[in-house]
Amino acid sequence: MAELEKHSENSIRLHDKEFEIFINDIEISNIVEDLAEKINNSRIDNPIFIVIINGAFLFAADLVRKINLSKTEVSFLKLSSYSGTKTTGNVNELIGLSDSVKNRNIIIIEDIIDTGITLEKIINLLNKQEVASITTATLLFKPEAYKKDISIEFIGKEIPNKFVVGYGLDYDELGRNLPHIYKLKE
Repeated sequence: MAELEKHSENSIRLHDKEFEIFINDIEISNIVEDLAEKINNSRIDNPIFIVIINGAFLFAADLVRKINLSKTEVSFLKLSSYSGTKTTGNVNELIGLSDSVKNRNIIIIEDIIDTGITLEKIINLLNKQEVASITTATLLFKPEAYKKDISIEFIGKEIPNKFVVGYGLDYDELGRNLPHIYKLKE
């Protein structure tokens, strides 16, 4: 049975692991506000935000509400590359785009970019659709883990290569509902 156990104001247990607060909800809100301002200032015309779910759903909801670009649309793409606390290195497309994105300006919304394997798969899928442009917005970025040569235009916060949960991010499906981002205790 899945379990979430609160140990103190600053730590929790998910399944068999202990986590401690890493980025609190106030800092997350400030990061989202800053990213929205940068995206709004980019003046990308007629964008479709492609939200990578499940992890990016909370971030995307908060971000998109602050976007004031004209003709903004939102769609979802579900891919998976994690098992427990480790990336599998394989990306499995689970749910694809239902509408045409040909000749559209795409803004990918990711919760976290670490190795870049998932981002590369998404970009390859979108390029096959003959999109006009692709930019990426991520809440969190792990430069130590990044293995690709793909530009990431909008980065909320760079973090060390540590496993994190909360604010949409999960550990075997637990923790997505947490208001803060927690890191694995060492």
